[in-house]
Amino acid sequence: MVSAVPVEIREVTRKAEVRRISVHSHIKGLGLDENGEPLPVADGLVGQIEARKAAGIIVQMIKEGRMAGRGILFVGPPGTGKTALAVAIARELGVDTPFVAMSGSELYSAEIKKTEVLMRAVRRAIGVRVREVRRVYEGVVKEIKFMMARHPFNPYVKIPRGARITLTTRDDEKTLEVSEEIAAQLAELGIRKGDLIWIDAETGLVRKIGRVKGVEKARYYDIDIWHYYEKMPSGRIFKEKEIVRTLTLHDLDQYYVAQKAAVTAFLGFEIAEKEIDPEIRKAVDETVKKWLETKKAELVPGVLFIDDAHMLDVEAFSFLTRVMESEFSPIIILATNRGLTKIKGTDIESPHGIPLDILDRLLIIPTKPYTPDEIREIIKIRADEEDIRLSEEALDLLVKIGAEHSLRYAVQLMEPARIIAQRRGRNEIKADDIKEVSKIFVDTRVSVELAKKWEELFLK
Repeated sequence: MVSAVPVEIREVTRKAEVRRISVHSHIKGLGLDENGEPLPVADGLVGQIEARKAAGIIVQMIKEGRMAGRGILFVGPPGTGKTALAVAIARELGVDTPFVAMSGSELYSAEIKKTEVLMRAVRRAIGVRVREVRRVYEGVVKEIKFMMARHPFNPYVKIPRGARITLTTRDDEKTLEVSEEIAAQLAELGIRKGDLIWIDAETGLVRKIGRVKGVEKARYYDIDIWHYYEKMPSGRIFKEKEIVRTLTLHDLDQYYVAQKAAVTAFLGFEIAEKEIDPEIRKAVDETVKKWLETKKAELVPGVLFIDDAHMLDVEAFSFLTRVMESEFSPIIILATNRGLTKIKGTDIESPHGIPLDILDRLLIIPTKPYTPDEIREIIKIRADEEDIRLSEEALDLLVKIGAEHSLRYAVQLMEPARIIAQRRGRNEIKADDIKEVSKIFVDTRVSVELAKKWEELFLK
């Protein structure tokens, strides 16, 4: 575990800022108005009006609990926003909605069975929002003192064997003697004067919430990683507190597996299971059902997005059909850029390489190629997200490349062009930079043409 210890920063010499920008980090939702009608440009999405409107209807169906036994299929040429729409649906469903993305080809690169890969993905896409009322000690640290002892294996190292901590609010104050286990957590979290914390009275779990200004002799920083509260909290120190956590079914599976491993290790046995025992998952499901019945938890159906769905075989499609009919099921979204093609592993041709019986269970949403004006808006959004400056001429050229080749290729050229411009002493990308990188980085069509031209030189 990494200690969340604030670090004092004396001086920062800024050389270069490294940011990891994901392909769909700019997407915040479907960009719909209050009537469910798509805005031309909103929430990071551009165009695809019909597809976004259909996705908005699906979001409403999900919220009303009317998607049972159904799935979604996005069909369209490459680079038409199929993945973006799946991400947008998850964003619309809520901040803690699980979103699991995978490719159909991933099933064949794992060391475990295809159905196990799918099952783990399914259970990672189902959240359980657990609400617990716990008895806790909560307040601002006024004093803290550790009782130290020598480490049992290293006499030169001291470890906490206990601690005395004084918590205060505007209405109450308590001094607590805590055990070695709690003291170790306090030390690991770097708890000090001015910290707002709570300690679970039953489990001893310690959580740091932030820092409160105005505590005597507490040290504060101009830059800190913790939220600062201006006022001292009120209320009793010892109280009941509702704690909300969102776990996934896979998290609970792993917890049960760890428990089983601990018991077998204690008995002297070793287990080397690559797959999770169905009995463990059954026990998890029974526990979750009890939580739901007693209102201790609520289910948070997430999104399982499988791109390149034509790479799935009959066994995988059969598994997904069972999942759609099961009691605990995520929202399954498939995507493909194939038309009429063979179902993987068979000689049967079917629309999109998907068996007809599962196609009947899917709400199919087509995506269309973007217009030049839509390509322009998307490139501007991506340039802003990646902090890239484009001249008007460079933007026009990228729009032309996106329309003639592909949007994805045009977007991919921006970062290499930025480096070319930087080497030339500029922060702004010009058309000449785009032309240069388009010569050294070719698109798929040119790559195929070169392969045909040099066919005799390629290895077969």
